[in-house]
Amino acid sequence: MPRPSTKADPQKQLMIKVKACQRLIKEAAYYEKETKENEAQLQKMKDEQKDPHDIKKFEEVLGESQMMIPESIGRRDKALGDLRDFVAVLEKDEAGDNELMTCEWMVEAKKLAPSDEKTADGGEDVAITSVDGLAEGEAF
Repeated sequence: MPRPSTKADPQKQLMIKVKACQRLIKEAAYYEKETKENEAQLQKMKDEQKDPHDIKKFEEVLGESQMMIPESIGRRDKALGDLRDFVAVLEKDEAGDNELMTCEWMVEAKKLAPSDEKTADGGEDVAITSVDGLAEGEAF
């Protein structure tokens, strides 16, 4: 038997989206921090002339961390864009619901994904150039 159709609670949806964005922001920052720490550790290993096999394996670890940065930033930016769009829809459709417009999740959503074309850290949005069609080593 199908479930009766009920309207999803916008405050709960907003909370879920905000928490997802917070998690993805932390994840992206973690990968960037981890990469910097691994670069320093690798340099230390090279300076101390550790076993070449250990250095090579650690370079692989560093490479994996570096590969995760663009992926995590992409997921973060997509989630922030979705949150920004969701807030815009709520502001249009639920403008009369003062409880929703002033709840803690709405305040947090507006901090994370401001609608005035600024990013959460206050900088201007930057267009991302797609390099999918480039061959290995080809300049863009």
